[in-house]
Amino acid sequence: MKFEPPFQQGTLIKRYKRFLADITLDDGSELTLHCPNTGSMKNCATPGSAVWFSDSGNPKRKYRHTWELVDVGGGAVAGINTGRANHLVREAIEGGVIESLQGFDTVRSEVKYGKEKSRIDFLLTFGEQQCFVEVKSVTLGEAVSGEDATIGFFPDAVTTRGQKHLRELISMVEEGHRAVLFFCVQHTGVSRVRPADHIDPEYGAILRQAAEAGVEVMAWQCKLNAKEAFLAAPLPMDIHR
Repeated sequence: MKFEPPFQQGTLIKRYKRFLADITLDDGSELTLHCPNTGSMKNCATPGSAVWFSDSGNPKRKYRHTWELVDVGGGAVAGINTGRANHLVREAIEGGVIESLQGFDTVRSEVKYGKEKSRIDFLLTFGEQQCFVEVKSVTLGEAVSGEDATIGFFPDAVTTRGQKHLRELISMVEEGHRAVLFFCVQHTGVSRVRPADHIDPEYGAILRQAAEAGVEVMAWQCKLNAKEAFLAAPLPMDIHR
């Protein structure tokens, strides 16, 4: 995914009302950005952090600029635009990057499914076989006592919606389909991914049930900068830690 023009840079003043963020530019002026992230953005919204933003070029938008990246320290950046995750994963699937998701006949997005009236991010068909792929964006990186590496955690806030999606994936496996929970890790400093039991223990419990039921759980790290983003490499999943 190429960004044309490249993202512009500023310094975060504060994030507020969930969907807004104020920044300062190099010339000292201030700008309000749209914040496309409904989560807590834990460790991703520290005042004074360097941020990068895109410009829609649409003067009719109330907030034409969108917050995209943030410096999270240690030379790492996080992509806080959760809407990018699905585009990155689809690009990787269609580009042959994810080996276990190759050989499909069709890819459909936002397909209604399940007993709880959900929409699956991607429905892949392999002949008569269907594969349901649910994408989650990981932006929370935390140091863990006794470990040298930064761990990626999901979710960054309690998510009843995410719990519902796991139940739906389990039901698809029970019906004989493939089901995949795909963590798109938009954090360049993370070395592995775990369920955030310290934030949403219920999500972690259901995730383990899903893995035991046969839901495939995978994580891939993104390369992120002001000019481009793409899925770069798989990361280990510590489901039972």
